Amino acid sequence: MYHLFYPRMMGVVRRYIDEEMQAEEVLNNGFLRAFQKIGQYTFQGSFEGWLRKIVFHAVSDFVKQNIRYKEKIMLVEKDQLIHKDHAEGLYYNQLLSLVQSLPDATRAVFNLYIMEGFSHKEIGKMLGISEGTSKWHLSEGRRMLKDKIEKLELHLKK
Repeated sequence: MYHLFYPRMMGVVRRYIDEEMQAEEVLNNGFLRAFQKIGQYTFQGSFEGWLRKIVFHAVSDFVKQNIRYKEKIMLVEKDQLIHKDHAEGLYYNQLLSLVQSLPDATRAVFNLYIMEGFSHKEIGKMLGISEGTSKWHLSEGRRMLKDKIEKLELHLKK
């Protein structure tokens, strides 16, 4: 099971954790939890989905324990969208690298909202922050990514 699902589950973990050793540790904790709870799998839905949920909870616990930026920021900026044409010329690995370069808390909120589809209320509960702080991190992440993509485009054009 470990070898079969390792690449896909590591992809889930790496969206949130950029350091390889930490990502490996969190993934192993996720697999350990899955092995401990294997009797709870009811064969309803895909096994991969069940495993992904357990691994995601391991990631969530790690992020919650390790967020360096826990202040309650109530500033909510208007979301700035990253235009599709800015991102079209970039490869997946380049985009993933840009997302991984975001500050920990901002990256966590960005991934939870954009990649996983959680609401700001759900993110707030998971990370122990307010809904407004979650919105601020998403806005800040979008702004930072937009700036990074534009700088990368300028660099690539030279």
